[in-house]
Amino acid sequence: MAFGDLLELVGGTGRFQILHVTLLCIPVLMMASHNLLQNFVASVPHHFCSAHKNLSQSQLSPEEMLLITVPLDQLGKPQKCQRYVTPQWHLLANNGTSGSGGQGDTEGGLDVDLQECTEGWSYNMTERSSTIISEWDLVCDMRSLKQMGQTVYMGGVLVGALVFGSLSDRYGRRILLLISNLLMAVSGTCAAFSTSFPLFCLFRFGCGMALSGQGLNTFSLIVEWIPTRVRTVVGTITGYCYTVGQLILAVIAYFIRDWRWLTLAVSLPFYVFFLFSWWFHESSRWLVLSNKSEQAIKNLKSVANFNGRREEGEKIDIKMVQESMKKEMSGSQGSYSVLDLFRTPTMRTMTICLSAVWLSTSFAYYGLAMDLQKFGVDIYLIQVIFGAVDIPAKVVITVCMSFIGRRPSQCGALIIAGITILINLLVPYDKQTVRTCLAVVGKGCLAASFNCCYLYSGELYPTIIRQNGMGWVSMMARVGAMVAPMVLLAGDYIPWLPGLIYGGAPIISGVAAIFLPETLGSPLPDTIQDVEDRGSGRSSKMAPKEAISLQDTQANLLKQAA
Repeated sequence: MAFGDLLELVGGTGRFQILHVTLLCIPVLMMASHNLLQNFVASVPHHFCSAHKNLSQSQLSPEEMLLITVPLDQLGKPQKCQRYVTPQWHLLANNGTSGSGGQGDTEGGLDVDLQECTEGWSYNMTERSSTIISEWDLVCDMRSLKQMGQTVYMGGVLVGALVFGSLSDRYGRRILLLISNLLMAVSGTCAAFSTSFPLFCLFRFGCGMALSGQGLNTFSLIVEWIPTRVRTVVGTITGYCYTVGQLILAVIAYFIRDWRWLTLAVSLPFYVFFLFSWWFHESSRWLVLSNKSEQAIKNLKSVANFNGRREEGEKIDIKMVQESMKKEMSGSQGSYSVLDLFRTPTMRTMTICLSAVWLSTSFAYYGLAMDLQKFGVDIYLIQVIFGAVDIPAKVVITVCMSFIGRRPSQCGALIIAGITILINLLVPYDKQTVRTCLAVVGKGCLAASFNCCYLYSGELYPTIIRQNGMGWVSMMARVGAMVAPMVLLAGDYIPWLPGLIYGGAPIISGVAAIFLPETLGSPLPDTIQDVEDRGSGRSSKMAPKEAISLQDTQANLLKQAA
């Protein structure tokens, strides 16, 4: 009897599983709120240098003070980082006719002395009532700190994956999920009340760590308590919960315009999640593998009672449980490391290509998703559109993977995404509708690429080292997410360079994906030798197994999809 049969015995899709999965999916709705929170709490309002102090008592209107204190740039708009050393009173007499042609730093052919914003900045807060940008003046020479804040958060996601991943295998999924929910709640609350930008970054780093722990242990508990036959459906539902979360964030941000209250609003629910997480049962699979069979039996009997199968639950004993996990227990005794991903030629080529695919997908995805203001469209609307496009994108890529194969689907999604991003560089800034449509197509293709590479990578790596392989490529994705915000800084010097990098990376990795083998309809490899045989074209010694379906493979990979 396999462990899946034990789950069916106690009620594979009974009341417990429905309630269990529902309660675990609810926090997933809020995961996107923290991942994409920077779009709203760090949106950059229109700003210019504050007027000279001696003008504060004058009877001038704000427009007149702006005219005599701030020069115009080449586009005829107030400069953001410079002002006149002394007020230019003569501009009032000219009623703004002088300097309106973009000659902000000259007057009558003579140079006018300019200075930096020594007395701070004035912000146009029509879109948001406050942001961390206006709170701590993260503009001009300090503007790079905005991107640094998101990089620090993504660094927390990376560290959290390393820390919580190993701890959950040692101490269990439930306790780590409890800790992650509490850490998210406390870190988010502290971030909302931060008194300085370094403190804000520190607590956001904690939020990033908590997000990894929450995602990893949520998916593990879902996968390990449901039978194989429903894992595809449940995995799809869980994925769409994250997509819906992007829409929820736009709604919350629309009604809460203050960055502190917004941060608090997306963090407080995790106190509730922490409380009801105490109800969750620890994974019986993990308990058996950790030599805690008695507790595993107790949990299984509790589930049987909840599902109204008390008599079936009473039949479960230690011998039955250990017999069901014999295969998993023997498989867990292997000693393989990340180095084994690079030891042999085929594995090495495969890992390098997959690393490029994951890194570029995450890199370009967050490059688009974290810079909504550049499209010149209402940021709330574009957030809704960017979130909604994931729904058809995931449907299309699932159909393509099933009928035309994994490799062409992966290559196509990446190359089309890169091409749309590059085309956007050629579209004039005032063509906002065209720019937005191209960006939405690109973002949808990148979301589809994410969907594809989770499945494809798991089918490529052999069973004995699949855990290490998925951990490695997931780390590459997080590195890409960390680097993405910093590339935007290059746009201050060469405006088209970030778009070129964001568009070029997916195209290059899409070409690299051509060198990966096709896995549609192929059996899962069990050993590294199986992979090498497949790569060399030799007939594999694998015993004929069932054809790989989305359901079979996602059963092995959902816990890696945090």
